[in-house]
Amino acid sequence: MASKPADSGLSALPPGPDPHVPVWELTLADEEATLDLARFIADELRPGDVVTLSGGLGAGKTTLARAVIRALAGDSQMEVPSPTYTLMQIYDGLRCPVVHADFYRIAGPGELLEMGWEEATESAITLVEWPDRAEEALARSRLEITLDMIPPEQGGGRVAIMVGTGAFGERVTRARALKAMLLRTGWDQAERTPMTGDASSRAYERLTRPDGATAILMISPRRPDGPPIRMGRSYSDLARLAESVHAFVAMDRGLRALNFSAPKIHGEDLEIGLLLIEDLGPGSAVDANGPIPERYAEAAALLAKLHQTPLPHVLPVGDDLEHVIPPYDAQAMLIEVELFLDWYLKYRIGMTPSGAARSEFLNAWADALEPALYGPQSWVLRDYHSPNLIWLPEREGLARVGLIDFQDAVIGPPAYDLVSLLQDARIEVPASLEIRLLSQYCKLRREADENFDLPGFTKVYALMGAQRATKILGIFTRLDIRDGKPGYLDHIPRIEAYLARNLEHPALGRLRGWFETHAPDLAQQG
Repeated sequence: MASKPADSGLSALPPGPDPHVPVWELTLADEEATLDLARFIADELRPGDVVTLSGGLGAGKTTLARAVIRALAGDSQMEVPSPTYTLMQIYDGLRCPVVHADFYRIAGPGELLEMGWEEATESAITLVEWPDRAEEALARSRLEITLDMIPPEQGGGRVAIMVGTGAFGERVTRARALKAMLLRTGWDQAERTPMTGDASSRAYERLTRPDGATAILMISPRRPDGPPIRMGRSYSDLARLAESVHAFVAMDRGLRALNFSAPKIHGEDLEIGLLLIEDLGPGSAVDANGPIPERYAEAAALLAKLHQTPLPHVLPVGDDLEHVIPPYDAQAMLIEVELFLDWYLKYRIGMTPSGAARSEFLNAWADALEPALYGPQSWVLRDYHSPNLIWLPEREGLARVGLIDFQDAVIGPPAYDLVSLLQDARIEVPASLEIRLLSQYCKLRREADENFDLPGFTKVYALMGAQRATKILGIFTRLDIRDGKPGYLDHIPRIEAYLARNLEHPALGRLRGWFETHAPDLAQQG
């Protein structure tokens, strides 16, 4: 067999000092540095990813590939021979199969077809040495790694240059920023474990250091502005959804300034969208039997305390950076309830409302929403429900209620978050507990302010309950139809019952009439 030429290819690659350029150059001083890079790369890879390794003989391609494969398999001692003669080796990884290939002896893409290349790599993580021999067979979006040796007289070791092509470019930029943040904060040696995500595009990982300390990594790149749907504005803009982690940082610092238990921020890269935050632990406000009453009571008391406190509308993010908490205005509330028409009504009931029915729906909501829009206002954390409440038994008082997922906070009616808690979309809250805690909340508010408007608050409570249930019926149907997450449909009957019950309030008669006409089975559940 012909010997492999020593062609590193480094001279054609730019050093990439600009953090926006998807090129990352690293000096690997020793074998441990190479293994550390391999572990980091393994943590970043997902099924379907392709990594190419180029460089001359002895540059370390197989060494790096072997370390990445072992990390992906979770076995640091696994035998990983070079695929020089077998051309392709397939391993069982923790997340998916791992393919290790060497193209040096390949004459062209045709040989790969005969080997079953496409089937083997379709849902695998693929590492390819000498990729230039059959580059046409590789995905355009990939991570390209070029390795070269540093002469001993220049200090020795290796240079690794990583380039992201296609969609991988953004991932390389983010990975480089993440590695820098972990080094800054002393978490670079932590083991990374993916966590179950929420219904958003954010991703979370739990980091565990060798000493057992843990933290949470939030990966939340800036939300791309979607297509304009009304007045030249996107849905996220109209619904007042946070576009970046700036909102989370501002609200986090605002809540902590009030002595509430939002997580400490250990590290951040605001531009890339990375946060390293305190791990508040596994404590929950629910158990196998549903809500834990005393914990729900503290969560309701926390809201009473928050809503009786004068609160700023502008919060600091960092040096010379501020976040203006947006209003939960009519446009936001109306665009949310329209999800009911576009998803729930269409896909679950099989009805497409006429233009007249849609107009009547929106007009009825616009009239009903006036007390919420023009009544008392406060911070609305917006996702104040069981998945986002962490019980901290080692703390005291209201500090026992840990808070997460508040980046979409707005200025709006105080009743909204209480509805989120007591009409939890994912957990069955007994009606008796809801009534008791609603009464407790109102009692605390009245004790703090003798002018607290109890009838007005209960009316807005029913209104926000109806608005929230209406939009969630649309959101959960969309998660099933569009995003392939059918598990959310399990909660639909509960939310339908909430909606029907809230529509019984006398102030919502016009809205109830619309539902009785266009969705009678839903309206009659109450």
